Amino acid sequence: MKFSEAWLREWVSPALDTQALADAITMAGLEVDAVEPVGAIFQGVVVAEVVAKSQHPNADKLNVCQVDDGSGEPVQVVCGAPNVDIGQKVPFARVGAVLPENFKIKKAKLRGVESRGMICSASELGLEEGRSEGIYVLPQDAPVGEDFRAWLQLDDHTIEVDLTPNRGDCLSLRGMAREVGCVTGTEAVEPSIAPVEARHDAQFPVAVSDEERCPRYLGRIIRDVDVTASTPLWMQERLRRSGIRSIDPAVDVTNYVMLELGQPMHAFDLDALKGGIEVRRANADERLTLLDGQEVVLNEDTLVIADQDRALAIAGVMGGEATGVTGETRNLFLEAAYFSPLAVAGKARDFGLHTDASHRFERGVDPEITRPAMERATELLIAIVGGSPGPITEVMQPAHLPRRPDVELRRERLSACLGVRLSDEEIHRIFQSLGMVSTAADQSWHVQIPSWRFDVSIEEDLIEEVARIHGYNRLPVRRPQARLGLTTDDEASLPLRHLRRHMVSRGYQEAVTYSFVSPDLQALITPDAVSPALANPISSDMSVMRHSLFPGLIKALMHNLNRQQHRVRLFEAGLVFQGELDELVQTPMFGGLICGSRDVEGWSAHRDSVDFYDLKGDLESLVALGGKADEWTFVAATHPALHPGRSAQLCRDGKVVGWLGALHPGSRAQLDIKPEVYVFEVEQAALTQGAIPQFKPLSRYPEVRRDLAFVVKEEVEIAPLVDAIRSRAGDWLTQWQLFDVYQGKGVDDGDKSVALGLTWQHPSRTLNDEEINQLIADVVEVAQVRFGAKLRS
Repeated sequence: MKFSEAWLREWVSPALDTQALADAITMAGLEVDAVEPVGAIFQGVVVAEVVAKSQHPNADKLNVCQVDDGSGEPVQVVCGAPNVDIGQKVPFARVGAVLPENFKIKKAKLRGVESRGMICSASELGLEEGRSEGIYVLPQDAPVGEDFRAWLQLDDHTIEVDLTPNRGDCLSLRGMAREVGCVTGTEAVEPSIAPVEARHDAQFPVAVSDEERCPRYLGRIIRDVDVTASTPLWMQERLRRSGIRSIDPAVDVTNYVMLELGQPMHAFDLDALKGGIEVRRANADERLTLLDGQEVVLNEDTLVIADQDRALAIAGVMGGEATGVTGETRNLFLEAAYFSPLAVAGKARDFGLHTDASHRFERGVDPEITRPAMERATELLIAIVGGSPGPITEVMQPAHLPRRPDVELRRERLSACLGVRLSDEEIHRIFQSLGMVSTAADQSWHVQIPSWRFDVSIEEDLIEEVARIHGYNRLPVRRPQARLGLTTDDEASLPLRHLRRHMVSRGYQEAVTYSFVSPDLQALITPDAVSPALANPISSDMSVMRHSLFPGLIKALMHNLNRQQHRVRLFEAGLVFQGELDELVQTPMFGGLICGSRDVEGWSAHRDSVDFYDLKGDLESLVALGGKADEWTFVAATHPALHPGRSAQLCRDGKVVGWLGALHPGSRAQLDIKPEVYVFEVEQAALTQGAIPQFKPLSRYPEVRRDLAFVVKEEVEIAPLVDAIRSRAGDWLTQWQLFDVYQGKGVDDGDKSVALGLTWQHPSRTLNDEEINQLIADVVEVAQVRFGAKLRS
């Protein structure tokens, strides 16, 4: 919201200078972005009248003018502006004047003719951006000889406030004056708005078919207007200082009322309307050419203002070109309406627009200001363009108008939150200044919320309002007191932070990627994935919820590779979303990715690239944190995202809880990723499920170790072989170690040698040779029977 300080002070004028006023607004929670002068600095410029004009004797494009500057004698000036004419009131810089950028006016001769001063354009005075086409022509009532700067009130400032979306009530001078009055204790005086008496009985029919979205609509005919009249300079200046360009009286008046009262309005050319006004939803593929010349195709969810033939405007956003006011317009149909915020929210963006009207309607417009705004706009229009107004046509459905609740504010709750107990008089004053009606009870306040405060609906909102108006800087500063009890520590679960720290200790960096990914990337990585699509995505490549952590991690990898970061180790903890929206399953997962060299670059480091077993080793160390490493197994399996020969399932107690492996070569080719990439993903619940530590006495008796080398077929998996051997090795087996897998000389083609070290220890006695030999015989037997293994000689 941008407004003139002088305009604001007509509503409320606290005894504060400009900066103090801006500080007070900021302390009220309405951050002031900028305070700037409304015009450049200049001096020595007065209002003058052109009393004579003749052609320059030596130049076709110059005129010699005589101006009356109030000094008593005409002053001769050479002027090159094409629009200068006798009888005009103009800003005149006398000799000795200083214009913006320290441009000093001196006596001069132009093509042999003396010139004593300069008739100024708006841009030369810093009142218009760019270069003006001619001199600045002032209204005929401008007083000759008056200091131009003082007459136009240019010793003024514009104040720009950055409002949060919940404070739509401050998008007007009326709302801003209320806030300034509250925080400064100064009474705000609103202008008196009297009903305009109708001068004829003509009404234009109005019907509302979507009463929920438009519960209130007002219209009024104004006949015999002269839209060629000029908007008063005072109104043009207020619009300019609010960042709005003057266009014509009809548009200027509706913009002025919007800035003044916060009610967006629109004026139609009555003679271009057919039948009557209808507020309805657009028909499928209905077209409308807007005031900015853009043709849009409407959808059935768009609320429009229409007549019997066509859509005339997008409700709450922008009017149509065909029914806009032109220089030929003689009769107006003026509208003011209340549209629900949900009816307008997002509609402007659907068509690539953002208008002052949509900005206000999306945030909520006071439904009670609609009729006063209609009366105010009528009064201003008649004063400028003349005409005769008719009666107001109003269609209203009170059941669909927003109802502001009565909110209870507990005294103890207020004191506890603020840290200070305020008097009833102070609280009553605050509520009264905010336009709220309060009733005190023994233990609480009952507060009736005004129609313009859409952001106040619960007790916490009232506490914030009291603190804001009382002054945050006036609240006591106290250290918080908290009586904290010790939280229970579940030893059977492993905190997620321990997993994160472990991965960092192994050289990984944590990634936090979006929960929504590209549908193409997700289809490439997990083609069978089913996850919800976003109704309003940030962009087309972030339009579906992730079914896996893989797409986000791979996208992060590509970002690094494109920036010459070739050694990448990333991990992420986050939710994945599986299934359609009505049957959605959200699962916390823990995933990671490695790519590039195994070791950090250095003089003693090898240059080997990472492989499957590097990732497997990292995962084995991760699952070992829970103290139940023996419950985890890796089982060769295929996954659509992974290389068929280098992928595995990660299981705990026989249940599949994750995957690991090399990224599928086809996927790497389509993504243009040249190095090998290895990824893993595991359910967090399985990783964080640990074991309670239990003490086990150490045996004082000697260990017995036997090393066995089995020759098996090359295709035999080692994990099932080891599991079978462990199951037959007895209860006294304390340790086993796979220390060699060999193929080559001494082993037939198609076979491999698997060497295991088995260690036994009895808790209460020494094991004898007969017992050990029997255990070894059992181990060899199970290996022979189930896997065809032979002891290697």
